[in-house]
Amino acid sequence: MPTPAHPFRIGTRGSPLALAQAHETRARLMAAHGLAEDAIAIVVIKTTGDDRSLIDADRPLKEIGNKGLFTKEIEEALIAGRVDIAVHSMKDVPTARQPGLALMAYLPREDVRDAFVSPRYETLADLPSGARVGTSSLRRKAQLLHRFPHLTVVEFRGNVQTRMAKLLAEMADATFLAMAGLNRLGMDVARGPVDVADMLPAVAQGAIGIEARADDAATAALLAPLNHAPTETRLKAERSLLQRLDGSCQTPIAALATLDGGRLTLTAEILKPDGSQAFKDALTGAAADAETIGITLAETLLTRAGPGFLQA
Repeated sequence: MPTPAHPFRIGTRGSPLALAQAHETRARLMAAHGLAEDAIAIVVIKTTGDDRSLIDADRPLKEIGNKGLFTKEIEEALIAGRVDIAVHSMKDVPTARQPGLALMAYLPREDVRDAFVSPRYETLADLPSGARVGTSSLRRKAQLLHRFPHLTVVEFRGNVQTRMAKLLAEMADATFLAMAGLNRLGMDVARGPVDVADMLPAVAQGAIGIEARADDAATAALLAPLNHAPTETRLKAERSLLQRLDGSCQTPIAALATLDGGRLTLTAEILKPDGSQAFKDALTGAAADAETIGITLAETLLTRAGPGFLQA
């Protein structure tokens, strides 16, 4: 077992939200195993996505490369043995896994919805023609332009605190944040959540995943009590769909799996980046078949959208 002399090391980004997720993981490990706080160390690792020059320049994420922006350096530290586990926001984790690493536990999923944030307007529907909505998310941009073509989307990235500062500086009239992140930070800044019928969330939004070296049996045993099986099942469906669809990291994709007893319903949407086209569908089946449901629904969407949709 970890001790203060030989602490268990959690690798994480240094943003306030990432640190909140790492602290939650530490608290759950302490409770599960009766560990002292100083037996678990939190190691901050800077990732490409944390580079201030990229944030301040408001370069679109697609120009930098979406995949692995917030995980690559942490996974490298894990492989090198500088940390024992990595704590990730699962919506940032590519479906293609690094050899030798495995996702070993998922914490209970938070609110999956997007939060509408604006200093002037109460709801998304209140935004007037030409209002500027700030987002760096391809998904949110495409969904907005598809459903609210009278709005203007401006590039808007950074952590929660950075985006709030930009909003208060009137660089946009509104923005979106994840309800899960605001809840974990204890920040009451949202006008309210956006219904998933209006804005289907990103794959795995609101979920925290814990990654470790695949051959580390001791760490697997420590993490086993933390795993939330319903969250794992829902993410299997969503991420298998993403893996089948994600021929391009510039494709807006949204998905949400829900459970009702032993039944799982997966709803998904793919869109053109400019919002000009969108295809949405759903599939229900046995929860035990979560991955198959994801792949099957992806094939259905691909058939409906036609050849070349993901690359266009």
